[in-house]
Amino acid sequence: MKSTAISNSNLTAEINHLGAELFSLKNKENTEYIWEGNPYFWGKHSPILFPIVGTLKNNSYHYNGIEYHLSRHGFAREMEFNIIDKSSNSVTFSLISNDETRNVYPFDFELHVIYTLDENSLNIEYIVLNKCKLQMPFSIGAHPAFALPGNFEDYSLEFNKEEPLEYYLLENDLVSNKTKKLDVNNKIVDLNYPLFENDALIFKSLQSNSLTILENAKPVLRTTFSGFPNLGIWTKKDAPFLCIEPWFGYSDTEKNHGNLFEKEGIQVLNENEVFQSKFSVEIL
Repeated sequence: MKSTAISNSNLTAEINHLGAELFSLKNKENTEYIWEGNPYFWGKHSPILFPIVGTLKNNSYHYNGIEYHLSRHGFAREMEFNIIDKSSNSVTFSLISNDETRNVYPFDFELHVIYTLDENSLNIEYIVLNKCKLQMPFSIGAHPAFALPGNFEDYSLEFNKEEPLEYYLLENDLVSNKTKKLDVNNKIVDLNYPLFENDALIFKSLQSNSLTILENAKPVLRTTFSGFPNLGIWTKKDAPFLCIEPWFGYSDTEKNHGNLFEKEGIQVLNENEVFQSKFSVEIL
């Protein structure tokens, strides 16, 4: 599979051209921070979710009287991106709408994903351009899986703000109206697999914009996602990874009627309007 590497004096990152997916982030001691993608648990590493995040009700929506089918998390993660800019520590990938994308998403767009290494951080930027003459609804999100070797319960998550951590439960891949609260102690949540027995934890809103993974109370890495309104946290039973997923949007609810413009969390761009967002992964 075709891939591209970038590096600086502290880190090396490798990105697959398929899906512009980050699959490796190592420090100079060669420690790997990205999940290996073992398909026994989950065969991805850090897919890009576009033009939807999560699942549509009945995997479908309608636009201008036509029904379209769009699978979970959209198509960007399964498509080949092109490189349009490259330096030693940065690379920009591009995906442009084509006949294949228009069959399931009838909008003209350009999606850029920019990876840049800066000291001990990897910055990941999304740029979406609406090339239609009409408004374009979309969601976009990250799905990085961080490797957690050893005992999962030795790890914890530290939120950067004190707040009630209420999350929504998924039912049949859709966001239900049921909520739970995380057991938090001084902004820290201890990790265990039963937390994820109902799939991902869906936060429709958070005050925190940064999460730190701790191993035996020692900081390992921090992801900062200022400006992202929604967040998912997910793993699978017995899997040695944790996904921290900043999102613009999330799965449908049972109340959805297939109109993307009315979907919770949807973003809408006018003609030639540009959307930009950025998050970072810092090795500590």
